[in-house]
Amino acid sequence: MESNEWPLIRVVIPAFPQINIFTPLANKTTALGPILIATVVNKLWGVRVEVIDENNCRRGPRDKNNLPDHAVLQRENPATIVGFYCGLTSTMERVWKLAEFYHSQSVKTIAGGWHSHYLPEETLKHHIDVVVHGDAELVVSRLITCLLLNENKSLENIPGISFAKEEQIRNNPPAPQGLENPDMDNLPFPDFGLLRYAKVKIYPIGRIRGCSMNCEFCSVKGKPRWASPQHLFGLVSWLAETRRARHFFIVDDRSEQDFKGTLEFFRLIAKRYGNRLHFTVQIRLETAKRTELLEAMKKAGVGVVCVGFESPIDEDLEAMGKGYSAAKMLEWTKILRKHFWVHGMFIAGYPIEGGSKINPRETVKRFRQFIRKARLDTVQVMLPIPLVGTNLRQRLDDEKKIFPLGLVSWQKYDGTNPCFQPDKMTVEEFQNAPLMLMKGFYNYWSFFRIGLRIIVFPIDYFIRGWKNWYHGWYRDVIRSAGHILVRRWRQLRS
Repeated sequence: MESNEWPLIRVVIPAFPQINIFTPLANKTTALGPILIATVVNKLWGVRVEVIDENNCRRGPRDKNNLPDHAVLQRENPATIVGFYCGLTSTMERVWKLAEFYHSQSVKTIAGGWHSHYLPEETLKHHIDVVVHGDAELVVSRLITCLLLNENKSLENIPGISFAKEEQIRNNPPAPQGLENPDMDNLPFPDFGLLRYAKVKIYPIGRIRGCSMNCEFCSVKGKPRWASPQHLFGLVSWLAETRRARHFFIVDDRSEQDFKGTLEFFRLIAKRYGNRLHFTVQIRLETAKRTELLEAMKKAGVGVVCVGFESPIDEDLEAMGKGYSAAKMLEWTKILRKHFWVHGMFIAGYPIEGGSKINPRETVKRFRQFIRKARLDTVQVMLPIPLVGTNLRQRLDDEKKIFPLGLVSWQKYDGTNPCFQPDKMTVEEFQNAPLMLMKGFYNYWSFFRIGLRIIVFPIDYFIRGWKNWYHGWYRDVIRSAGHILVRRWRQLRS
């Protein structure tokens, strides 16, 4: 059999259901997990593998909704098995629609990701044949082989998967303790060449999985584990040399969890590349106390840090389990701003157990005051999402506040729609809170400031220098783009 006749395994990253704050970035990057899984499968002899990222698909056949046309894809290059990335709850209905189509084509389907992990029964009822729990790298090769050979009985011997058997759901137990996680240093480098019709400008990379915190609203659980800093350094070097990659986003929820390893990684980068590469990282605010790490990050080319501030209200922070106060947040933010562009991520209207004592107007006021005092470069404000698998969802479910799926479907779980009954405000007020806050931040004055900065450039250059002038000018450019996006968002809401 010629290699072009080998069975095709297609991995699909489903499209966002609507425009959101991640839309402008989505067509420049992709999700790391599906690329890693595709890379592992691609090492099997006798199969072909491709990844279709519907949020970053610049060419190829399109349907009437300007999404990839899977009917044409299947007609031109039929897949034998299709795997779906189910890491985002808001994209699940798109997964179900595609799974229904592929099921009608007699294609076998696999799902993996946090949503399908927590709700395997629901997932299997929507034309999915197998749900993989946890780190799929451990089992995906065996699973693909079983499905290709139609050895359905062998599925019973694969740990950590769920599947339907004789109209019953079978949930296989995970691997024995100590074998349930892969040795992350042995994982292959993600092969972004498997991504079809896309162009990647910002490469997602990572070495840390899990999180030691227990934030009420977060579904990421499990003891953190990590690959060595040398492994991630090797990946960056390989991507820089083979794909001319220059921009990287470290997807680890908290890059500082392995402090020594993270410090060593950035020192390795600085030694080899100086600050010629550009990194965006996610960190916890307390990292501001780690002066040694901040300096290493700066020397290595870290330009942007994404920080989950969540709320400037102490009552909210306590309910979330963040472990610090708003006063400390301001103190640490001032330190971070000396080194990096700071992107602040907030949750507006967090539901306090027993009800909040602060009215909506005061909440908006405190958010605006904090953002102004912190002098953040960019912000994103979202509504709390009661995601499956979180303590927040369990609490709101016990309080009978979560709206039924018949009223608010999964595709509304994107942080822009109310998914539960808020306290002390109407649903409309609750929904508009993030837009009100971002409208105040991303305002039309940014357009005027761009022109003003250009006019005063000669004077500003000699007084404050190029670096300070450029930072302010670029910040206003980004805020102008944010203003346009927020306006479009508001129009869709009206």
